[in-house]
Amino acid sequence: MALEDAKGQVDLAFTRADRRGLAYENAFGGAVSFLRRAYSKDLTGVDLVVTGVPFDQAVTHRPGTRFGPRAIREASCLQPYDPPYGWDGFDPLSAFSIVDYGDVAFDYANVPGVPALVEAHVAGILAAGPGTVTLGGDHFITLPILRAYAAKYGPMSVIQFDAHSDLWPDDDMDRIDHGTFMYKAVKAGLVDVTRSVQVGIRTECADYLGMPYIDARTCHELGSAYVVDRVKAIVGDHPTYVTFDIDALDPAFAPGTGTPVWGGLASWQAAAILRDLAGVNVVGGDVVEVSPPYDTTGATAIAGAHVAMELCCLALWNKRKK
Repeated sequence: MALEDAKGQVDLAFTRADRRGLAYENAFGGAVSFLRRAYSKDLTGVDLVVTGVPFDQAVTHRPGTRFGPRAIREASCLQPYDPPYGWDGFDPLSAFSIVDYGDVAFDYANVPGVPALVEAHVAGILAAGPGTVTLGGDHFITLPILRAYAAKYGPMSVIQFDAHSDLWPDDDMDRIDHGTFMYKAVKAGLVDVTRSVQVGIRTECADYLGMPYIDARTCHELGSAYVVDRVKAIVGDHPTYVTFDIDALDPAFAPGTGTPVWGGLASWQAAAILRDLAGVNVVGGDVVEVSPPYDTTGATAIAGAHVAMELCCLALWNKRKK
């Protein structure tokens, strides 16, 4: 940490002129943005956009993920002093232009109108060139995001970290439900199931619709290296979207979520798997289901912020100068 710089830096979300570089602003002060990146709607020269979707009206149990993007941004203020640990010196904050695009605007009382707004929001960013890392919000938000990505890339490879498959049968495409988003994504042709995989599953699913999965027990017993090798073999070099439901982690590591399930991944396992996925053709991702009201310690938001940082690394790894 550069203490001399810390004395003079404040409100970098609005005052920084250079979109690249580490940040030394006091973690406890100033205007909050993701990793102290500049808030900007100008995407000229931008490599990656972080944006939020504070929507939680599709949950089956506990709400509260509408506060997730804000909490993740605040927790991320602990990280921008140094390059991310374990990435062999790779520093995406200094090497690339990353901006915080703010949140999707929507009418909270017009729930049916939200999907189209989210899709258009992400599609507009993709049309400008950068990929996205989205802060949720409940897991439903991934469905309209995948619509935007599939419109650009075709059917996506998806790596889904989750306790649940989210493949509940639901052929009413107008229903908004976080437990059915993957079912609808597959049925709509947005996801190539032969090149996609779910990791950390530990709830029953009657029909995976042909999608491979690696359940949590397998992750524990065969280890992170096995998981990474299998995931890479499945997705290949196809354009890949990574969606990380924070309940993929065991509730001991991420209690602040709506539908916690015991027996999940430890934070060290998730960190190792995400890091070693470097090289996969990741074009975007999200971290969802962080629900701060159910976590008085902030540990879940901290985990979410770390996941989001790893997603930034994955999305930019193949673009680095070697």
